[in-house]
Amino acid sequence: MKWHSLKNSLFFTAVAILLAAKTFAQHYIPSQEGSDVKFKIKNFGITVTGSFKGLQGSISFDEKNISTAAFDVTVESATINTGVGARDRHLKKDEYFDVVNHPKIRMKSTKITPADKEGWLYFFGTLTIKGITKEISFPFKVRQQNEGLLFTADFKMNRRDYKVGGNSFSLADNLIVYLSVFAKKP
Repeated sequence: MKWHSLKNSLFFTAVAILLAAKTFAQHYIPSQEGSDVKFKIKNFGITVTGSFKGLQGSISFDEKNISTAAFDVTVESATINTGVGARDRHLKKDEYFDVVNHPKIRMKSTKITPADKEGWLYFFGTLTIKGITKEISFPFKVRQQNEGLLFTADFKMNRRDYKVGGNSFSLADNLIVYLSVFAKKP
């Protein structure tokens, strides 16, 4: 066999192996039922909690091959709910979530790795709010539940990175996001 033919054969074999590894990842759809996307922030020194609905997207996950995992998930910004209607209407305006021009909040992974702590993984990716995309990373856990997977995490972020809330001095800069995303096979 000539070197050129052997080199081509090795190349195509390597590509086939990589494609096969990608195809073994299990595909899941995030389900609003059984999921929560919540946050907690201080306003005038008082803790305010809220949530988002409209969870959609796709998740590829194989616990035996974490490197093939991929997340691309959104929530609808107009579903913000803090339990106070007047506040929710205010948060939908331009200065906050600008839901007319930016109807989705999107989180997309760039890689998933094992974390230093047993039973934990690490998410690396991007978060897009109001058309502003920033890199984000945080640890998370996954467990089997009701013939699907439950992904849980919490992380801190700064609202000003996404121009949410403008220059409000009554609203804290930092908040905590709590994720509990149930995903099932299509």
